[in-house]
This record gives sequence, structure tokens and C-alpha cells, in this order.
Amino acid sequence: MTMTYAIRRNGESRSFPDGEPFLAAAAPDGEVVVLLGAPCEPDPSKTAILVELGSECLGVHTGEAAGEEGSNVLGFARYRNGDDPPSALVELVRQPNTEARALEAARAIFEAAGLTVVVSADRVGRIVDRLVRPKYNAALRLLDDGLARAEDMDLACRLGLGYPDGPIERAMRGGLAHHHAVSSALFAASGQPGDAPARAASVAAARAEGR
Repeated sequence: MTMTYAIRRNGESRSFPDGEPFLAAAAPDGEVVVLLGAPCEPDPSKTAILVELGSECLGVHTGEAAGEEGSNVLGFARYRNGDDPPSALVELVRQPNTEARALEAARAIFEAAGLTVVVSADRVGRIVDRLVRPKYNAALRLLDDGLARAEDMDLACRLGLGYPDGPIERAMRGGLAHHHAVSSALFAASGQPGDAPARAASVAAARAEGR
């Protein structure tokens, strides 16, 4: 499926910062509209409208209808660890009654750009953050407990589990204040103890706010 897409931009984008080829390949008008910080406006004449998300649910932008919501509007976010360059993974967010042709059109434009697409239900944090943030919090709490030095825990994960980097170094590189913001959103939505920001993340967030 070949699809043309237009971009409506209002501010900076975490998924597609300046210089990304995806931006340059956009058309003045297209069958798909990609909203980067722009407000979501319904347009049934388009095959799909794609709303860039932070940690929030797509329903924040579209509204919900007791589990019956869904249209040609989808959410998306390209996974990015803090200020690291965006990864090749795009999390595409659908609602219960999302139109099938909209989903396929969204997948088509991202895959044509060389990105890998996974589809998530409309949940705070989607897939990746719901998986990794509790692990980062657990590692930070083990550091507080004096289990081992940060370097030793990261080395154990790299050598013992084959990870490219350890949880402490990855959380630190992404920014503990950023981790705190994401974990706080997850914890507010789930109430799960593992989602609660670890002490070090709370300290980093307080320092970032100047307290």
C-alpha cells in the first residue's frame, strides 16, 4: 500500500525532530495527516489522522465512549530514551473501533520510512514504557538497598543477560527527571507499586524543578 501523507506541526516533536527524512518526504496534502503537536481535528475525508502522543492516552484527544470509541484517528509515538536519538520503533495506538483501513494506512507510511511498527491498545505508557519503567525503578531501589554498585549491576545485566546496556546506565542516560515523569504517569494510571518512581528519580525531578 502506497500512501501520501501531510504533516501539521505545532512545536517540537520527540518522534521526528528537525532533519528527519520522514519530515522531508511529506506532501502538502495527503491521504494521511500526521499531527506533531497540532490539535486533533476530526476529518472523515482522510484515510487516517495520526496524533503524536507523550505518555497520555489517545482518548485524551478524541474522547471516549464506554469502550465503543474509534474512528480514523490513531495515536503514535516513536520510542526514545530521554534525549537519545529516536529509535526505529513506532508504537501505533488504536481504540476498540479504530477503522481497519486507517490502521493499515498508518502502518504503511511508517514502514515505508524504514520504521518498525507495533500496535498497542490505548493505555498510558503503551508497550515499551509499561515494560521497562518498572525494571528501572527496581534497579534504582536495589541500588538504594546497597545490593551492588551501579556499575556492577549494569555489568551483570550486560554479561549475564546479553543486554546492550544496563538498567541504571540506561535510566541515567535517558534522564532521571524524564524517567520520573513517565513513571509518575504510569503510577497514576495503574497504582502498581513497580510504577512508582524510585527515590533517585524523585530527587532528580525535584532538582530539575529547582526545589
